Amino acid sequence: MTYSLENDYCRAQVHAHGAELGSFIRKDLPEAPDLEYIWPADAAVWGRHAPVLFPIVGRLPQDTYLHQGQEYCLPQHGFARDREFALVHQTAEELTFELRADAASRAVYPFEFVLRIGYQLRGATLTVRWHVHNPDPAAELLFSIGAHPAFRCPLMREEKFEDYFFHFDHPVTLERHLLDGGLLNGRTAPVLHQETEMPLTYDLFAQDALVFKHFDFTHLTLRSFASDRTVRLRFDGFPYLGLWTKGPGAEFVCIEPWQGIAGSVGSPVELADKEGILSLAPNQHYRAEYAMTIG
Repeated sequence: MTYSLENDYCRAQVHAHGAELGSFIRKDLPEAPDLEYIWPADAAVWGRHAPVLFPIVGRLPQDTYLHQGQEYCLPQHGFARDREFALVHQTAEELTFELRADAASRAVYPFEFVLRIGYQLRGATLTVRWHVHNPDPAAELLFSIGAHPAFRCPLMREEKFEDYFFHFDHPVTLERHLLDGGLLNGRTAPVLHQETEMPLTYDLFAQDALVFKHFDFTHLTLRSFASDRTVRLRFDGFPYLGLWTKGPGAEFVCIEPWQGIAGSVGSPVELADKEGILSLAPNQHYRAEYAMTIG
């Protein structure tokens, strides 16, 4: 099932499968009416729009982790993106979807959980809210959660990928944390030094995603040198960020605020010891949100 939110400016569509945002359209641009900002999930390139990453972010060594000494297997980014969520709340401007632990999840992830993904549309801003509840009266809940929205790039027909750049609100110095096979290898490389713009090229992503830790900005804007179209993300309180595209010819770029990060090269580790894992005490709740504004 697909559900819609709409106002005078925008229309958003969210799929119950994965509670995944599938479309975010700006309706009111005279030069480009009904302009789509979300990648259409072309399976020949990358068959997703904006998956929710839960209960891990990134890949695990050997796709395996330990919990209390027992081995479990989880695919990259976990299982929530491939599960059917229930719609539990709907108004003219809000949708909320829910996923609960079941026999299938417990086989690979031995925790009780309630995961709610909410969407709120106001003006040209779509806010995505995460609510994780630990209903277990005795055991802690260990998890990570992350966003993976893919935005069309270029947005306008006459543009190309290299017309775009990331704009920061103030000069930033950034180093990326490098990956081998989707796992952190302990090495870093400089990306920017006191700059406000990061021009996009496919070569920038030749070594996989750009992964940043503990940066000093809370907003990032995708802009074009050739038009006025923009995508602005707000992600206050997020310790990790990924930027990614599939490779040459892929007409999208992902801006990924994460509460969690990929595992490191080596052997599987206890989930409680993995970097970026959050711990939720019995009967406790966790909430976070990010927002995207399209212009």
